[in-house]
Amino acid sequence: MGNAISIIRHAFTELFDNVRTFQTLQRRIDTEPGLPVENPTRSFWMYPPSPIARHCSDLPQYADVVVIGSGITGTSVARTLLDRVHAEGKQLPVLLMLEARDACSGATGRNGGHITPSLYQDFAILRQDHGDAAAHKIIKFRLAHLHELRRAAEEEGVFEQSQWRQVETVDAFFNRDLFAKAKAQVQAYQQALPSEASYYRVYESPEAIEKYDFASDVVGSIASGAGALHPYNFVTGILSNLLKRYPDNFFLCTNTPCTSIAGPETSDPGLYTIITSKGSVKTPHVIHATNAWSSQLLTPMRGKIIPFLGNMTAQRPGQSIPPETLQRSFIFYEIPVGYDYLTRLPNGGREFILGGGFAQEGDEGYAAVANTDDSAYIKRVGAHLGGILPRYFGEDNWGREGQPSSEEDTSVEWAKGRVKATWSGVLGILRICSHEASIPTAPGEWIAAGYTGEGMVQAWMSGKALAEMVLGREREGNLAEWFPDILRVSTARWKKAKPEALLDFMSRD
Repeated sequence: MGNAISIIRHAFTELFDNVRTFQTLQRRIDTEPGLPVENPTRSFWMYPPSPIARHCSDLPQYADVVVIGSGITGTSVARTLLDRVHAEGKQLPVLLMLEARDACSGATGRNGGHITPSLYQDFAILRQDHGDAAAHKIIKFRLAHLHELRRAAEEEGVFEQSQWRQVETVDAFFNRDLFAKAKAQVQAYQQALPSEASYYRVYESPEAIEKYDFASDVVGSIASGAGALHPYNFVTGILSNLLKRYPDNFFLCTNTPCTSIAGPETSDPGLYTIITSKGSVKTPHVIHATNAWSSQLLTPMRGKIIPFLGNMTAQRPGQSIPPETLQRSFIFYEIPVGYDYLTRLPNGGREFILGGGFAQEGDEGYAAVANTDDSAYIKRVGAHLGGILPRYFGEDNWGREGQPSSEEDTSVEWAKGRVKATWSGVLGILRICSHEASIPTAPGEWIAAGYTGEGMVQAWMSGKALAEMVLGREREGNLAEWFPDILRVSTARWKKAKPEALLDFMSRD
């Protein structure tokens, strides 16, 4: 969310400020992430659980494609691949999806539900690093997710259950230097891409406070259009449809971790052996859609995609919070390192979903880096998130604490106070821009991962592009028109992802 590249750059610059910290972190980064823990924190999104949360298809001995991971990336790959072949009237492939835990229990089922592409914040860096044409294409690629996710929800009949909605997204600044920098970034973005940037509005302090009911020390805000949805319902709804639509060709095996991949062997030319906790499967195509856990099975990705533990909360709004917040999402900037991001659910208890809190634990975010243990959240971050909202909106605008309402789902017991739930999830931070395509040294293995906290505006169409590549259709269709070439994995880009390259990248102003 928010200023993804520059914020994370600044954060890692702080983290690597001394040699000892760097060496300690490097050892952690170089350690395998392991399999997802069996007892993750309870994500508010995932209750009540989907009927397919624990789905056990019979494990086939052979599959044309094996997708590892059941989040938004894997779901996009499976849907695109099966629907495309079906539309062409050709023989459907057998597609097996493996998930180590319950369906959609990774980052997708644990994020903030924002569809808020980082645009003006990243544009200057993208243009500097990749040139005008590539920067423009990446911006348009991110923006396209607003339409693509809505269209998918409508086509699959999950629009209502996924709670897809268009919102006004508001960046609120409590720091004058950060606000001044952001205004300059918006101006540069508007000059370069006037059509894409036409929705931006800048509000100085008095108007921002009055318009958005912020606290009195907000120095300004920047508003534009974005989207939001219920990520868990979106993904599990589509997976349910695929199981019904392709009962003989789509197999979903949850709680079936892939423990290793062998091959391809000379005895089975072109075939990999996928070894799981329930047996093995032969396949010519392996798709890695495990994001932060990618390097567990793809050792060369170790240190390229870095796990990062994020923290989220679901909170009851204060009784004086205006109803306009139902049509908005927010990003709050107080310090150069980190930000908090907020949206509000449109029905039920109409909870606030607040995440962030990076570098609040007193060690500049050290505890989050290379941390895949989502069985716990970082306590000081949880305390920050649980207490900060009245500060952002002001005590008077917040009012008395919200109470459990009759509209809340009573099938699950949540905490009774302001904070109903606190949970964690693991992001995949990428050291290079590329995150998509076949593995340079293993043409039968493919990956789409490493979205650096921006999965909701990169993963769906990355999965769609990857499916086209697996089918060998990239030259037949219009893939080159909308998928940025800079996002493809290549050996040259892969080799650039070294610690010293990361430090150079993240230390630039």
